[in-house]
Amino acid sequence: MGARTVTTALFFTLAATLAAQPPQAAPPTGRTGAPVDLTGTWVSVVTEDWEARMTPPVKGDYTTVEQVMSAEARKVADSWTPSMEGRCEAFGVGGVMRMPGRLRISWQDEVTLRIETDAGAQTRLLRFAAAAAGPRTLQGYSVAEWLRGGGQQDAFLGRGVGAAGAQRWGGLKVTTTNLLAGWLRPNGVPYGERATVTEYFTRFTHPVAGDWFVVTTTVEDPQYLTQPFITSTNFKKEPNDAKFKPTPCRT
Repeated sequence: MGARTVTTALFFTLAATLAAQPPQAAPPTGRTGAPVDLTGTWVSVVTEDWEARMTPPVKGDYTTVEQVMSAEARKVADSWTPSMEGRCEAFGVGGVMRMPGRLRISWQDEVTLRIETDAGAQTRLLRFAAAAAGPRTLQGYSVAEWLRGGGQQDAFLGRGVGAAGAQRWGGLKVTTTNLLAGWLRPNGVPYGERATVTEYFTRFTHPVAGDWFVVTTTVEDPQYLTQPFITSTNFKKEPNDAKFKPTPCRT
């Protein structure tokens, strides 16, 4: 029997063995399948783009974002005026996580993670189960999935406490579409309705520094961006929500 015949025979034997095995159950999702716990109140620790995020917006200052802005984006941003500060466009899904302030994260139900922001008083719903997308909104339609390793996403995995209280490795990926146009920066740097926002939440704990998560955000927009706009934003867990004080944005 030739080597090719032996290889073919082994292939079919392996295929038959695998076919005879019972199918593996999909890993649990939603609250039950959470490899890390993101619930609680978190405060933004501004370590990136401090001036752009912590000082009043300045007309025409596109530092750190100008390299991805199209000519059309610059034209739109140049029409911004200081009287537009605080408008809700600055608190859409493409920019709200960059706002200094606090988040309150909880489970709305077993398959929906809820993020409330005190900056702009926004509510995001991260869905682990399909639902009707509905009309476009500032926060769009977000699809969530847990990551557990074994692929390129390993760089976004962290360690934390899972739903059952045990230490686990994992992370959260969120993809958002069906959104209204908004601003990447409070001074009117735009993104459009066809944008896609992809986020990776990495949770970790330090014995001295406490509990943290980092959200790495990629905004891709064929209308206003010449390439993906990528940021990383740090949050530290607080003991309670005593300092969580939502401030509505202006329509």
